[in-house]
Parts: sequence; C-alpha cells; structure tokens
Amino acid sequence: MATISGASVKNIVVACEAGMGSSVMVAKQLAKQLKAQEVSVTHSPVNQLTETEHDLVLCHRGLGSRAKQAVPNSVVIMFDMFLGDLKIAEIVSRIKSGDDISDD
Repeated sequence: MATISGASVKNIVVACEAGMGSSVMVAKQLAKQLKAQEVSVTHSPVNQLTETEHDLVLCHRGLGSRAKQAVPNSVVIMFDMFLGDLKIAEIVSRIKSGDDISDD
C-alpha cells in the first residue's frame, strides 16, 4: 500500500489503454477542479507510465493491476466510471484538504 499527502500532489497521470479518449475527459475534468491547487494533470497509456512524472496515478479498475505493476511504488487509485465517479471526487477533496491518499 502506497500513501501520499494530498498537499504533496502536484502531478497526476490518468492512465488508460491507449492514452486518448476517456482518459482525456477525466484529465481535463481534474485539471479544471484542481487549477487553484496548481496540480498538473496529464494522461498516458498504462504501458508508458514509467516514462511519466507523477505523484498520483488514476486509472479505470480494469487497468489497475497493470498500472500497479508498471509503477509499484506509486499511489494508484482505481475508479469505475469516467464521469461522476465518487472515488475521483474523494481524491479531489483530499488534495484540496491536504489529507492522505492511499491505494488500499
């Protein structure tokens, strides 16, 4: 289990299968919500995660094991829905409040 303080998150990568489409939507949504916190949000194919600068990785549950295998020491948060997922809303809240985020 990896943990990071929400206040320490400055780079988020949204991982998906091909690095386009749905991950772009989530990345844009997060960037807008976290603009005041000056958090950079990008997207990447899951097989290129090792090449990204990130403090936190978000991905669909179906890619979770691949993401965790690619970056085993990183906090990898899995969500179920690309829009309106409560897990993503919780992450935004924890970053804004500075609370810890873990991939338990």
